[in-house]
Amino acid sequence: MAANKKSDKPRNNVAAARGKSTGGSFWNPRRLWETFKSLAGTIALFLVLRAFLVEAYRIPTGSMIPTLLVGDWLFVNKLAYGPHIPFTNITLPGYSEPKRGDVVVFESPYQADEAEAGRDPRLTLVKRLVGMPGDTLYMRQGVLYVNGLAQRQGFTSADQFMGDPNETNPLFDWQKRIGLTSSRFGAAPAQPTHDNWGPFVVPLKHYWMMGDNRYSSKDSRYWGFVPRENVRGRPLFVYYSYVPSEESDRPVSFITDIRWRRIGHVIR
Repeated sequence: MAANKKSDKPRNNVAAARGKSTGGSFWNPRRLWETFKSLAGTIALFLVLRAFLVEAYRIPTGSMIPTLLVGDWLFVNKLAYGPHIPFTNITLPGYSEPKRGDVVVFESPYQADEAEAGRDPRLTLVKRLVGMPGDTLYMRQGVLYVNGLAQRQGFTSADQFMGDPNETNPLFDWQKRIGLTSSRFGAAPAQPTHDNWGPFVVPLKHYWMMGDNRYSSKDSRYWGFVPRENVRGRPLFVYYSYVPSEESDRPVSFITDIRWRRIGHVIR
């Protein structure tokens, strides 16, 4: 009897062991499930890192010039002051507390004027913390006083826009309810203005935030104190920066007009 001949066709032992051919294996339910689990795990890891450790943030306005420029992209340390659990009012403990002089990322208190304009009334903002709980704050002729001591504003630059120091705004009127009628620092003005307001005391578990670019910053003067639970993190450094298109004479400025010297800039 003649011996059986071996097949000349190469045998795929792995496929044979699984009882499946290699053809069309991408649509195999098992492979699809494994791919889905890998993608889901990657997305879950990204969301955890973003929510609890580090998040990217873009600077859209000039309120913090020259510390931060329009077109800067930052990494924000969310663990420093305690990560906020999304969709809740819970903030976990951090390894430090905000202190006067820090640049802080936070959720704005409710801004009714933004809601009326159809915009987000609880924007995520970045400002400098200038008033701690229990501090007595006031401003005279553009000079900020904390507990009676004038604060040297070393963050501004000579080429910044200077607005009207006597500007009044309906958004300042909330200050009238908390202004001290008498104190060792004098009485609060009847009508707060851009450069003349207070004194008043910062409540417990709240902060007073202001932009370094004082005449181009909508800050605590307009919308009030920031609750501790609104704090979201501390900026680390600039990882990317470019001149915005409205300020650049180059096409596609986010590629052609990169601020290379800003990359890696540590934020203080």
